[in-house]
Amino acid sequence: MIAVVYSGSRTAFWKIARDGKTIAECTMPGINPCFNDQKAVLQYLNKKSILINHAESIKKIYVFAAGASSAERRNELAETLGLFFKYSKITVRDDLYGAAISACYNNSGIVGILGSGANCAYFDGKNPEKNNYGLGFILGDEGSSTYLGKILIKSFIQEKLPKDLHKEFETKYNLDRPQILERMYKKPMVQHFLSSFFDFFLENRNHKYVLGLIDMAFETYFKIYLLPTTKLHPGKEIHFVGLVAGSFQDQLRQTAKKYNLEITSITKEPIYNLLNYYSN
Repeated sequence: MIAVVYSGSRTAFWKIARDGKTIAECTMPGINPCFNDQKAVLQYLNKKSILINHAESIKKIYVFAAGASSAERRNELAETLGLFFKYSKITVRDDLYGAAISACYNNSGIVGILGSGANCAYFDGKNPEKNNYGLGFILGDEGSSTYLGKILIKSFIQEKLPKDLHKEFETKYNLDRPQILERMYKKPMVQHFLSSFFDFFLENRNHKYVLGLIDMAFETYFKIYLLPTTKLHPGKEIHFVGLVAGSFQDQLRQTAKKYNLEITSITKEPIYNLLNYYSN
């Protein structure tokens, strides 16, 4: 029995399989080793009866987590998971590697992540090429759900939202400027707070102003991440992975078309492809 885990900063997706068939699955808050310490991760695990019931039977666990880019972080997370899954061999890689395997399997290509975070890299069929993009939600993550949340609440505070959206935002979240600033600057797990506003984008996906924010975010992503990567690796297939990419595929493809680029695939939930890859 194996388990495959794909975790952004907001959500971790778990699938447990035997002989290539899924027998259990669950979600929990993200297990980013940059933000979640051992105590927090173990608390998440102990709240999931599915994991408790299968803990002793799982022999291999493949984890792909945001924030697990260094050997130190990967070892920390593997050690923590080993306290819960005592009979499992645990392999931890970062989410970019997981996205690359999900999109390309063993083929080469350019892989972009647009989920709770953002990243991009050329994948040679074995490993993603090193880059300087993984700066997190404070310095980077342009185009991600945390970035979209940031520009949405900034527009709300500055009263730049159209009246109908402003009213809907107030009704849905019951937040004002002081509350938002306190949550942003005095409370923990700000990235979760920011990415939670992605639901507002989904609920208003046909609103002209919301589409404008999406287009602006994608333009920013292309200029910072994708175009420099395609310049270094011209002609390579382009793949995207993540909730934001999967939810706004038309806008993403339109942005690519502006730069005479074509997107080969968009995978909203990479966990399915990862399970298939490691089950076989």
